[in-house]
Amino acid sequence: MHREQLSEEQLKLLAEIVEGTYTIDENNRVDVEGNVNLNEKNLEGIPIQFRTVSGYFWCDKNQLTSLEWSPRKVGGSFTCSHNQLTSLEGVPKEVGKDFNCSGNKLTSLEHAPKEVGGYFSCSDNQLTSLEWSPRKVGGKFDCFNNQLTSLEGAPKEVVGSFRCNDNKLTSLEGAPKTVGKGFWCINNKLTSLEGAPKEVGGDFWCDDNKLTTLEGAPKTVGGDFNCTDNSNQFTEADVRKVSNVVGMLKLKAL
Repeated sequence: MHREQLSEEQLKLLAEIVEGTYTIDENNRVDVEGNVNLNEKNLEGIPIQFRTVSGYFWCDKNQLTSLEWSPRKVGGSFTCSHNQLTSLEGVPKEVGKDFNCSGNKLTSLEHAPKEVGGYFSCSDNQLTSLEWSPRKVGGKFDCFNNQLTSLEGAPKEVVGSFRCNDNKLTSLEGAPKTVGKGFWCINNKLTSLEGAPKEVGGDFWCDDNKLTTLEGAPKTVGGDFNCTDNSNQFTEADVRKVSNVVGMLKLKAL
């Protein structure tokens, strides 16, 4: 049976977007030894079927409504931010470094990779749940500016920082037990810190909430502790009672 070849337009696009070398298999799927940059091409879909990409795969700032034909495996970063995506169906199963799907219309993280080697950002979407999040994130985890009311389903392990600012959180239940760097839960609807990580390697910022108590705060904070702009104005004694803070205490708004 005669196999349909890639069109001249597709081959021309490959030459433009691939940084490195590529091969095309018998099913017209493309393997890239290097990087693929599809940023700002005004695309509604991925125009070529990719299989593996050893480096990064970028398709940010388009009009994508589907990720069909994305590679199955990416050795570097995969970024699809600032599109019109309502689903992550089609994203790579394996991502060696960063994964960024921020600035879309996602209501679920279903189909997200189970583990990413770098940071994971799903900020600026319409998420109401963190179910389907990766179990392990090798860098920071950003889920700020969504519609989250709890952190149930969040990654179990975050090596970098965890930022869940600007949501509708009434509880921190579901947060990782330890966070390697900072933890920010600014501008939510929290009345207590129950469910917060037990250990935070960097800063812990819980300002601009409705806190009446600091119960549940991390036992150890490696950086600063900021609890300004809450229902109660907390004292140094209040903080020291619940947490061993290495850095500065920020108790009053400037």
